[in-house]
Amino acid sequence: MAKDAGINAQKEALKMALGDSEARFATAESCTGGALGAVFASDSELGPHLERGFIAYSLDAKEAMLGVPREESEPCAGVSPAVAEAMARGALERSEADYGVAITGFCGPQEQDEEVGLVYLVLVPKTGPVDLRECHFGDVGREKVLEQAVAEALELISDQLKPGSTDS
Repeated sequence: MAKDAGINAQKEALKMALGDSEARFATAESCTGGALGAVFASDSELGPHLERGFIAYSLDAKEAMLGVPREESEPCAGVSPAVAEAMARGALERSEADYGVAITGFCGPQEQDEEVGLVYLVLVPKTGPVDLRECHFGDVGREKVLEQAVAEALELISDQLKPGSTDS
């Protein structure tokens, strides 16, 4: 419940950061399964900024839909900074958006030696620096990891859009 408030707060911050901007976003989501795109689509002010969304949960989908090379995704089970950036670039290249944003991570339960709650978020603008965040949410349950990842992605986008932002 508290994190839902976090998502709502980040939605409001994003609306303010967007202002009169016509920026459009293409989402590439793995562990969040389209939840970030749903946040955009469910809000009448954010909806026009969603150009398209890709849900690429499996390694096959990441390769086929977003062009993520298998040799990059297989060794890390599709969760690494490089995979997240490739997903965001793939979404941007396959859209008419101004930004590609990607989320990939491990929501749990733990399999092999993966770190539950490890999530990578990347925002790739058509021009300008790439912004990457590595989050360690912990083993708090799939739903909470998903919610925290979406809130963090909204914050990542807002931070990049703020006037004078150079943290990328």
